[in-house]
Amino acid sequence: MSTERDASRTLLKVFAPVLIGSGVLGFVVPEKKALTSGATAYNIFHLVFGSIGVMCARSERRAPPRLFGVGFGVVDLYQAVASRKGWFPARWFRWKTADDVLHVAIGAALIAAAMSNRID
Repeated sequence: MSTERDASRTLLKVFAPVLIGSGVLGFVVPEKKALTSGATAYNIFHLVFGSIGVMCARSERRAPPRLFGVGFGVVDLYQAVASRKGWFPARWFRWKTADDVLHVAIGAALIAAAMSNRID
């Protein structure tokens, strides 16, 4: 692994466990009391992609954290739009306004971090 600073990997080392934690908390906190969606499908989505994020962050290669950052960042931005437009998977994820705000902020941060280092 390169010793060069890698913003994408650093961000993913924090973000992936938070994603897993939000998936777990989604099953613990009653949906009506949660600021964000507690839909089962949404919680599973967070657990699966948080686990993938952990694997990417632990990779010896530079590409996996960056690819995850761009890919998941785009998915996050899509979710913000899909929530407002009622697009797939709005029916199953049942996003709330806090989800939309988080999707825009996190999506932009993941993409920016992934694009901040030159690709070797």
